[in-house]
Amino acid sequence: MSDKKRGRLIVFEGVEGAGKSTQLERLGGHLARAGVSHREFREPGGTALGDAIRQLLLDPLSTVSARAEALLFMASRAELVSRELRPALESGTIVLLDRFFLSTYAYQIAGRGLAESDVRSANTMATDGLVPDLTLLLTLSADVGLERAERRSATDRIERSGREFHARVEEAFAEFSTREWQGAHEECGPIVALDASGAPEAVEALVLDVVTSRFHELRTALGAAA
Repeated sequence: MSDKKRGRLIVFEGVEGAGKSTQLERLGGHLARAGVSHREFREPGGTALGDAIRQLLLDPLSTVSARAEALLFMASRAELVSRELRPALESGTIVLLDRFFLSTYAYQIAGRGLAESDVRSANTMATDGLVPDLTLLLTLSADVGLERAERRSATDRIERSGREFHARVEEAFAEFSTREWQGAHEECGPIVALDASGAPEAVEALVLDVVTSRFHELRTALGAAA
């Protein structure tokens, strides 16, 4: 199938409380109003298996070792890619995804201390070579993000992993935005860092600017809908 007919995979990444879900929903709203076919997913989840894994992984009462945690994320991802993401993309649908494997690199490699070579190898199997067309990395202090998350709802198991853990995750995401890191990790596709410290409307404007500048078909559709 030609690239022209294939959909786009746009991923939202960042620390806890960075506003990924909010910005994904807002971009989805713009696409809906413009009549652009799109679907929205989150990781872990998006399938019956993935939703069950999500409940287990995020349950504050669950006890999960670092390796088991990583493999559970991979299992959810493999199911989502096979059953939902690839079929949607092949049909020409725009796919918006709340977290993907960049989070695994941040949380399980940097945060939990697992070997990068092991995680990258497992991820290759899980994604079956699927590369995002764009990852929007919402940058925010981990402390500020956790404060937002705590105000939003009861914290989950991963949010309760401790300040030092989340500081390592924040540092990892900062490294991911560099040209050097991206050049050594081509499986991640293009990554654009956006300051998420402002009001949701300000961040939304940044997201729209990047998306419409990257993808001509979306610039045309969203411009016409404005």
